[in-house]
Amino acid sequence: MLCLIRNHYANGGKRKDTKVIMVLFPSFVNGLAKTVSIKKEKNGKGEDRRKAAEELAKEARKNELLLSSSGVVKSTKADNLVSVFTNRGRKGVNQDRILVWEEFGCQQDITFCGVFDGHGPWGHFVAKRVRKLVPAILLCNWQENLAATSLDLDFEMEADKHIRGLDTWKHSYIKTYAAVDQDLKQQTGFDSFLSGSTALTIIKQGEYLITANIGDSRAVLATTSEDGILTPYQLTTDFKPNLPAEAERITQCRGQVFSLEDEPEVYRVWMPNGKTPGLAISRAFGDHCMKDFGLISVPDVTHTKITTRDHFVILATDGVWDVISNQEAVNIVSATPHKEKAAQSLVKCAMREWKRKRSSIAMDDMSAICLFFHSFHSHQLPAIKTVD
Repeated sequence: MLCLIRNHYANGGKRKDTKVIMVLFPSFVNGLAKTVSIKKEKNGKGEDRRKAAEELAKEARKNELLLSSSGVVKSTKADNLVSVFTNRGRKGVNQDRILVWEEFGCQQDITFCGVFDGHGPWGHFVAKRVRKLVPAILLCNWQENLAATSLDLDFEMEADKHIRGLDTWKHSYIKTYAAVDQDLKQQTGFDSFLSGSTALTIIKQGEYLITANIGDSRAVLATTSEDGILTPYQLTTDFKPNLPAEAERITQCRGQVFSLEDEPEVYRVWMPNGKTPGLAISRAFGDHCMKDFGLISVPDVTHTKITTRDHFVILATDGVWDVISNQEAVNIVSATPHKEKAAQSLVKCAMREWKRKRSSIAMDDMSAICLFFHSFHSHQLPAIKTVD
């Protein structure tokens, strides 16, 4: 087994083992020696740990537990099915990147899902780099934080362990996103000064969803309402520049927020001179020309406990949500006969709606991930709410 640190708070807060086996990262790296020889780097253990995590990703791909293109991922250990689909728009190269990793970091009850939407001339390179780094560095930071808090967790009440465990994820995410943004700034193979990427990721650990978001991709949970109707619950905030808190931060940093005459409904972030770059989001990786003027890469990290009323969660880039409502999205996914095709059905519906509603605008790239929590058939889903 490559990864030996046990989860402390999955399955209702109860550990799977009565005795927790703590393995710090030197042993974690050594566990990979059977499949890869890791060369020591001058920049020390941090680089080795990240490379170890990247080797885990390669191993997961070999075992069909990791997917970074359209397709399906099923875990034999977890009761999950994940449908994935991406489509290039009409603006050039597809700048969307996607990732699903079942049994994340060798943890049987953890699934990682992420959508990354690049923008700017180097946006596809930025999104690709972000997709590679986020899960690897997040895994390293989470393992380190988990090891650091393990002794305290053993003496805490179960309810407190839930809070501490979720807080561990939050701190790991914040540290990870800062490291990723710094890495992009130092890249020489591409330029992130005027290019960047959004990032929406979800960790499903046992009965919890941990969501981290920067940008305007969106996560929507499909749940059953009290009257038995399938209902969407939006898990994330679309970080647009005109949100009061976002606009206040930007203006305090001397950035500007305003819309152009030909698109008055789209507010953008501008440098103090009001000329560049005109970003339609207030948080992103990269775009370092704006990092001194209010644009940040700090993720909004939240958690949700899954109940028997919850059926699936949708992660999609903004191209989908520009033309499809939350209710329409859960209806489309729910009505898809074969769940393996759910993400494809959603994206293709969005493509048709774009042509109908926004035919004068070049179609955006569109990507979606549909994570189903339980093995069920269509007739077991609740009734669909009619959309006018």
